[in-house]
Amino acid sequence: MSALPAPPPRRPDDLTPEDVRAEFPELQRTMNGKPLVFLDTGATSLKPAAVIDAITTFYRHDYGTVRRGAYRISHESTAAYEQVRGKAARFVGATNSDEIVFVRGTTEALNLLSTSMSRGVLKEGDEIVITAMEHHANIVPWQIACQQTGAVLKVAPMTLSGELDMAGYKALIGPKTRVVSAIHVANSLGTVNPIADMAEIAHGVGAWLIVDGAQSAPHMPVDVAALGCDFYTCSGHKMLGPTGAGILWGRYDLLADLPPYQGGGEMIDKVTFEETTYDVPPHRFEAGTPAIAQVIGLGAAIDYLSAIGMDRIHAWDQEILGYAVEKLRGVGGIRFIGEAAQRSGLVSFVMEGAHASDLGMILDQTGVCIRAGHHCAQPVMRFFDVPATARASFGPYTTRNDIDALTAGLQTARRLLS
Repeated sequence: MSALPAPPPRRPDDLTPEDVRAEFPELQRTMNGKPLVFLDTGATSLKPAAVIDAITTFYRHDYGTVRRGAYRISHESTAAYEQVRGKAARFVGATNSDEIVFVRGTTEALNLLSTSMSRGVLKEGDEIVITAMEHHANIVPWQIACQQTGAVLKVAPMTLSGELDMAGYKALIGPKTRVVSAIHVANSLGTVNPIADMAEIAHGVGAWLIVDGAQSAPHMPVDVAALGCDFYTCSGHKMLGPTGAGILWGRYDLLADLPPYQGGGEMIDKVTFEETTYDVPPHRFEAGTPAIAQVIGLGAAIDYLSAIGMDRIHAWDQEILGYAVEKLRGVGGIRFIGEAAQRSGLVSFVMEGAHASDLGMILDQTGVCIRAGHHCAQPVMRFFDVPATARASFGPYTTRNDIDALTAGLQTARRLLS
């Protein structure tokens, strides 16, 4: 374990979302003759110039393979790559950089955990608990694990406001519970789940708690110790970084007991034709040549977010969320899907007499980008008895002007569709 790198200097206290917006090249373009309003950050975030420059500089001047070459460029690439592991550890509140596994994103991390646990942890009759508000990536891998091991999948209910039913959750946790895997912030609702309370209940029966942090890492400070979880994962492309690089944090003692996810180069200790022994974490879970440039870009994104301060980003997230709810209530005919007391990052809604896809297309003509569909959360749509929702999701570059443009576009849509 190496010392974690120091955080970058904090940016000026008078930094505004408008200042941040100016640092994103794509936000300088127009759409259908209008300023681009990007409200689909929940799907993927835009990239600041600092991240784009870090990737292009690496490819132009510093590119080399990692952990393999005897030459200087390889050593430099390895050092830069491993430094990001320390940045990632600091970002999620871990103290040991060896607890950070680089993955392509949250989906791969959840597949890694479910597959590895199927090979060495889960057995017939064990119970896996998820929640009713999960994204498909936290449902399907566990269904496959159950098919392979004979474990049983249990689903903790939610309320009509889109909150976890804690009494129902607690009732499901028992002596057969082996794993709980839960979304931190629901991508289809914005609900913030009480992870620390869930962890305490799960640990009471000796179960592990896995947290899907894809929607929480970009919006709020994360401290895995305070959350009390055993594994936490997030996707770089949702937190201003490139696609193809994400973070899986796990308690080192648990990672050390898990069998590998994939086989190949760099995850081995010794290979013969008779048997193979495996490297220690995190390299045990990083087979093959990794996404080196993408990880470098992820490190630049972590620096960018850290310099702004996740506390400030969270405060702005809550302010813009409140402003959006207030403005959309004034449109008329809007029904919010998910009105939990604790929300973050997005508003999900339907409009009377309009399909979500129609709203998306009309808004596109006004330069406003939203998401329309089931958001890879079909069970959530069935629970609320809607085919799809419109979702506006926010980033540190989202301004009140963006919300005003959304509101004006929805008012136009209501006139056209009424």
